[in-house]
Amino acid sequence: MDDNLDQALTAVGPRLRALRRQREVTLADLSATTGISVSTLSRLESGDRRPTLQLLLPLARAHGVTLDELVDAPPTGDPRIHLRPITRDGMTMLPLTRRAGGIQAYKLVIPGGSPRREPDPKTHEGYEWLYVLNGRLRIVLGDQDLVLSPGEAAEFDTRVPHWFGAADPEPVEFLILFGAQGERAHLRARPKPKDRPDQ
Repeated sequence: MDDNLDQALTAVGPRLRALRRQREVTLADLSATTGISVSTLSRLESGDRRPTLQLLLPLARAHGVTLDELVDAPPTGDPRIHLRPITRDGMTMLPLTRRAGGIQAYKLVIPGGSPRREPDPKTHEGYEWLYVLNGRLRIVLGDQDLVLSPGEAAEFDTRVPHWFGAADPEPVEFLILFGAQGERAHLRARPKPKDRPDQ
């Protein structure tokens, strides 16, 4: 086996133990989360069990780290960050964080005069904080219709129906921080039927 690979795999055990202790999680808790037996987890942490991809994937997910971080993969020497933009409904979303779970950060760009101009509020679990970099951002949030300028910020519970669009013919760029579950798919907000009493 390659010496570098052998060293990387040997270092996984102490790293797993450090991550678990940092999160103040017991072996039993981690076992319940990952489906990996307590004895296997203990042997992985002590170095008595060689880690496999099948074991490392659920552990990386449980600890909120990438597989590269878990095995301490050596840097490639390329300092560039390779981000993969996502384009949807005329809006470009650029993920700025690579961690699994926790706070997720994105840069969003909405072109002026985009097809998103007609508000279509949606909801999802979580909490959002946003900050306008360039252009003017129109936000429809519940019953409010607001316009934010560069340097202005807003925060809100994402269970409130909300929508973003460019307020002017020029594009708008802004940063968003999603709460722990902010990355979940949007669900269309439906008003309650008028004849149904509030619950």
